[in-house]
Amino acid sequence: MTEYIPPAGFHFSVTFDLPKATAKDIRFRDVSGLAMEVEELVYAEGGENRFSHRLPGRARYGDLVLKRGLLVDSGLKDWVRDAVESLIIVPVTVWVSLLNEEHEPLQTYTFVGAWPKKWTLSDFGAETSAIVIESFELAYRHFRVE
Repeated sequence: MTEYIPPAGFHFSVTFDLPKATAKDIRFRDVSGLAMEVEELVYAEGGENRFSHRLPGRARYGDLVLKRGLLVDSGLKDWVRDAVESLIIVPVTVWVSLLNEEHEPLQTYTFVGAWPKKWTLSDFGAETSAIVIESFELAYRHFRVE
């Protein structure tokens, strides 16, 4: 019997169903926001004071946040700029894959209907030697684990 070893979280890939995306647009430093939950509906029944009914509601998903070093020419950044400056919102599919030692997907998270919600740039500082980090915050309809 082989012992199960959990996968390392530093070996992953991000790909987009975006025609303007280049080979540079798949490299990210951090991926966060992989979360799903069921909203809770609380119903206080008249005449019953001992408790409230707690019922399941809709599924809710957090925003997907992608961070990387600043790229000057990027199809991904053009997609975000089109959304913010021209209100041309083009939802795409985003795949985040956790990879094994052979660079093959162990598990893939498919984000459906993703659109750019926010773009931020790290602070500039003359007293630090940190690289400039850009962050993309994406909203999406739902995600599934494959």
